[in-house]
Amino acid sequence: MPTETFEFQVEARQLLQMMIHSIYSNKDVFLRELISNASDALDKLRLEALRDESLDADVSDLHIAIETDGEARTLTVRDNGIGMSHDEVVQLIGTIANSGTAKFLQELKQAKDAATAEGLIGQFGVGFYAAFMVADEVTLVTRRAGQSEGTRWSSTGEGTYTVEPVEDAPQGTAVTLRLKPVDQEDQLFDYTSRWKIKEIVKRYSDFITWPVRMAPEAPADGERAEDAEDGKAAAEPETLNSMKALWARSRDEVSDEEYHELYKHISHDWSDPLETLRMQAEGTFEYQALLFLPSRAPQDLFAREHRRGVQLYVKRVFIMDHCEALLPEYLRFVKGVVDAQDLSLNVSREILQQDRQIQLMHRRLVKKVLSTIKEMMAQRPENYATFWREFGRVVKEGLLSDHENRDAILRIASFPTTHDQEKPATLQQYVERMKEGQEHIYFMTGESRTAIENSPHMEAFRDKGYEVLLLTDPVDEVWVETVPEFDGKELRSIAKGEADLAKEESEEDKAERAKRQEDFAGLLSWMTERLGDEVKEVRLSSRLTVSPACVVSDTDDVTPALRNMYRAMGQELPEAKRILELNPGHPLVEGLRKAQAERPDDADLAGTAELLHGMALLAEGGELSDPARFTKLVAERLERAL
Repeated sequence: MPTETFEFQVEARQLLQMMIHSIYSNKDVFLRELISNASDALDKLRLEALRDESLDADVSDLHIAIETDGEARTLTVRDNGIGMSHDEVVQLIGTIANSGTAKFLQELKQAKDAATAEGLIGQFGVGFYAAFMVADEVTLVTRRAGQSEGTRWSSTGEGTYTVEPVEDAPQGTAVTLRLKPVDQEDQLFDYTSRWKIKEIVKRYSDFITWPVRMAPEAPADGERAEDAEDGKAAAEPETLNSMKALWARSRDEVSDEEYHELYKHISHDWSDPLETLRMQAEGTFEYQALLFLPSRAPQDLFAREHRRGVQLYVKRVFIMDHCEALLPEYLRFVKGVVDAQDLSLNVSREILQQDRQIQLMHRRLVKKVLSTIKEMMAQRPENYATFWREFGRVVKEGLLSDHENRDAILRIASFPTTHDQEKPATLQQYVERMKEGQEHIYFMTGESRTAIENSPHMEAFRDKGYEVLLLTDPVDEVWVETVPEFDGKELRSIAKGEADLAKEESEEDKAERAKRQEDFAGLLSWMTERLGDEVKEVRLSSRLTVSPACVVSDTDDVTPALRNMYRAMGQELPEAKRILELNPGHPLVEGLRKAQAERPDDADLAGTAELLHGMALLAEGGELSDPARFTKLVAERLERAL
């Protein structure tokens, strides 16, 4: 095949220009990214060789090599891993169509500081392009394991790249950078310098499980090896990283900085983790785990294609990235490593779903994560507040799927309430603050705190000083239907069923309420008949103090918001008529009662009843079944009032 010249896609070209024009202050990270890519390639080859015995590949000495040439000003990062085919080079390196480049550029524009921008390199899978921060030209030579022909890719980052076949390419990938001149002011260091290479590897890549090697320093002029044996020893390459698995070392041997670098390597996050969790199980089934709770949610946390799960190792051999069987969907933000001692090296995702040991690890890891969050809540409330702000919405999904740990999740959850405008409360704190005689935990779901606080349903609860949970996340609509109680206290929606606030009424109040019921019986019966197509029942309300009317769902009915959620997912639920509640103390309702008693055949009164129902729907943010008719009725009433 002849040499081919391609143009970068528009987003890739923009990205390259940003890299070339030094958008990052810390350019050392280019080497971290190239070593990380090389490490991934070695992991993939080891895994491929385990699963395909016919693969013609040398796995006897998998490693990463760094080569420098001070005179030619070049730096090469070489691995003997899985390599790439010609098509993979064009697809993965040339177009980076799958790396989220456009989103990367958008995030980059929104980055508020250099540290934020710097961390975005690895997060969006564009780490290879970091090489253009320090290089005038980048050349990649690669050959996929099991194939005979290699491929050379080359570009100066000016808008085009070339791809050509190579006959004698070794297995794996070599990335060669023709380095820019040293410029200390622009943070461009001498990346052919041995001490600089060692400093970067030690800081960012010391824990890489494969050896990162570099040829020994050449002897100075006039020096020579004392004998052949010394000469042979001097020629041995130097391994720059310790290769010690951090999860296998005791806590006092590892610094927080080392844990943080491992987290960044695994997650491609730029910020330090919020919490580090260590686990070690011994006995009949041994494993070690090192897990991290991030300090911020990734952009794709709720995306369907979000990759979840921790890395799985068996006896320190990398087996699988994103092992979904180890943690449930609602803990998909947890990053880390699990190293098992007794699993097969040839384990597959399908086998993992059924493996008893994996299921046991799954249960223990979940309990460890939840107990750590509980401890964080008690001892490090600021960290907990950050965690819940970023991940609370996801954790609440577990109330639907993880019945075994439902109580533990409820105890680490916190919710906005009417008690404090800024500070959310746990259910335990809510129960401790319950007023004397209060039997239930009251809540209301809605689109926003403002919408709920202004809802007519809140009026009597506000007057009586009852605290109400304000649930505004979409998942709240679903889990409250499946969680009946907490600590023996029933969770009750203030927008469903009877308000049940009359338990402390005096005998006089009860007599007054009975008289009102008798006085309004005719109106309630008449309105129920008139609005029969729209409502199940019209009754007097004990939850209204200011508004004339409100609409509530029956105790066991699905709320309109939940019905809309199911509809958005393509599932239609049967329509259920709701209940219209009237405030007997409101002048409009009292006036309608008197008018209906005096003029039962007045056609205009039916229109007033419709308006009352429509206003109640609008007050809760609902939709009118016939907006045009409602508007016409309002216009007629306004015209008469002028």
